Amino acid sequence: MMKRIFLAAVVATFAAGSAFAQETCESKAVGKDGKPLAGAAKTSFLKKCKEDACTPKAVGSDGKPLAGAAKNSFMKKCATSA
Repeated sequence: MMKRIFLAAVVATFAAGSAFAQETCESKAVGKDGKPLAGAAKTSFLKKCKEDACTPKAVGSDGKPLAGAAKNSFMKKCATSA
């Protein structure tokens, strides 16, 4: 009985975690008045949001931050997939 309760708690934790992780840059593109952004404001916001999401991931296999062409290439790939 105790194993079932523990298993249910673990499953519920992962389900809740993935639900919160679904927030994307598109869903965050809302102005101060609560209305969705449009035009240049939305484009600018999405570009910055995607860049901010990709920057911490720009790390080489040795654990050091990427620089130069390697960073530019990574950021370009990451921004298109984000």
